[in-house]
Amino acid sequence: MEAAAAAAAAAAAVAPARSGPSFPGRVAARAGLLLPAPTVLSAPGRRLVARRAAGDGKAVEAAAPDALPIEKRFPPFPSVMDINQIREILPHRFPFLLVDRVIEYKAGEYAVGIKNVTINDNFFPGHFPERPIMPGVLMVEAMAQVGGLVMLQPEVGGSRDNFFFAGIDRVRFRKPVIAGDTLVMRMTLTKFQKRFGLAKMEGKAYVGGDLVCEGEFLLVSATE
Repeated sequence: MEAAAAAAAAAAAVAPARSGPSFPGRVAARAGLLLPAPTVLSAPGRRLVARRAAGDGKAVEAAAPDALPIEKRFPPFPSVMDINQIREILPHRFPFLLVDRVIEYKAGEYAVGIKNVTINDNFFPGHFPERPIMPGVLMVEAMAQVGGLVMLQPEVGGSRDNFFFAGIDRVRFRKPVIAGDTLVMRMTLTKFQKRFGLAKMEGKAYVGGDLVCEGEFLLVSATE
């Protein structure tokens, strides 16, 4: 009887504990293996910090990308044409020049321009005093000016030095544009009759990746 009790006690000493589930880290530790510690993330809304075991077993911290200060997370728009180059092409001037920068351009095909909408724009005091919203007609005008930058390049307009609206169709305003927004406008040439200087363009405008305005534009280039 005493021999049987001693054998049972010895078996219990080497048997694994059953108080909880078995984890790979625990099994590896029993086998003499060292595995990386699991990644631990801080609570939502706090700075995310990943902790992993270094080669010497010490914990190290690695900052997640969104742990950067917010002012360092967003790179500036590229500049294909700055405001001075735009002024050399477009005849518009303050307060009706509505393109601040061209961020992408492919000759004879399309241009992408931006308009920084600020409370200092002269249309806000009257539209509207209690809720400043960029007028839809000025959104369309800004898009047309981006189209003009395509029209007045040598690949399209040749020697012509000005352009005019000939028509607009299927214009839709999807969301309001307010002070503080950056309006990103893409104008794509879909048809061009060089003899008459007529161009049909498709326009889309975005704020923060959301479509705010779209439409079809008919423009004509001319020599003054």
